[in-house]
Amino acid sequence: MKNIDILIIGAGISGAVLAERYASIGKKVLIIEKRDHIAGNCYDYIDENKILVSKYGAHLFHTNEAAVWKYVNQFSDWYSWEHKVIARVDDKTVPIPVNITTVNELFNINITTEDEMKTWLEENRTPLEKPANGEEAVLNRVGPVLYEKMFKHYTKKQWDKYPAELDASVLERIPVRTNYDDRYFSDTYQALPKGGYTQLFEKILDNPNIEVLLETDYFEVKEQYAQYEKLFYTGPVDRFFEFKHSLEEKLEYRSINFVSESYDTEFYQENSVVNYPGTEVDFTRIIEYKHFGNQISDKTTVVKEFTVDEGEPYYPVPNPKNQKIYDRYQSEAAKLIDIYFVGRLANYKYFNMDQAFKNALDLFDTLEKNSTSHYKTAV
Repeated sequence: MKNIDILIIGAGISGAVLAERYASIGKKVLIIEKRDHIAGNCYDYIDENKILVSKYGAHLFHTNEAAVWKYVNQFSDWYSWEHKVIARVDDKTVPIPVNITTVNELFNINITTEDEMKTWLEENRTPLEKPANGEEAVLNRVGPVLYEKMFKHYTKKQWDKYPAELDASVLERIPVRTNYDDRYFSDTYQALPKGGYTQLFEKILDNPNIEVLLETDYFEVKEQYAQYEKLFYTGPVDRFFEFKHSLEEKLEYRSINFVSESYDTEFYQENSVVNYPGTEVDFTRIIEYKHFGNQISDKTTVVKEFTVDEGEPYYPVPNPKNQKIYDRYQSEAAKLIDIYFVGRLANYKYFNMDQAFKNALDLFDTLEKNSTSHYKTAV
């Protein structure tokens, strides 16, 4: 591609959506992607057991945004999937999020109504008007016993920090139910793309105005691509600025070590995802991909997830120290002309999948106010 209008770094949700939007109004788009595939962390493939598995952990699409739902349906058929998670706690198996069944199983009691559940929570919680950290956020909602059993050690495994070392927002994202609802999400739209996420991204990027350059590190070739109208960067924000504000303290990210195991049996576990909140094992959860989409195979594939410090960055670590470092990078970014930072790593902020789609769509509409956008017409 000789003439580039839009240069995008990263072929995940943010990069792909922006590429599609700009290509739809006639712009020539080049995506530079460091990995050997598109779709970012959503990438999935058929493994040796002929099972569709995700390389970077299960991705469950859920949203209350009708416009986002309409947008993604342009590129794939979807099937309904109400995600459910169970956890092994005290030699028992209980649903997550915490609901009436969870409390009854763990405490051997017999709550039957929402009012009884609300009363139990009120009697067991530690009231805190403005939780200052993740520990206080959980104590405020469920109290010390459930905090110890289900949140404290799981958070340590997930983030290498106890809840008290994280912002309250990290733990406040986790729902607590006062009924029997055992769905992990309660959004209006909950579904998975038929055939997986990779084919969804292939269709999003299927435009003659889009070129994708895989296995290419932007920072090794950026001098060759210095001419563009706009640049959108979706990678780690500190990498873009060559870690200039991280000489003493670096922005923290969490990565995941995925350990895949194959078994010569129909199923390994009774559910697609089983969490392990306790200290008896090092991994956070086991995913059995065969459950998704009612896949058929004589064997099964499970993946154990170990959260680690080193490796591909997956999650920013929200706490005051990291926020101060990020604020310095954000100030630097604000000075740049026609360069935009978008996505979880570039914004150092956790986004659900639908939020990532919406964030990219909104950015396009903000920048291109005079263009005709399918997304805008759906709002």
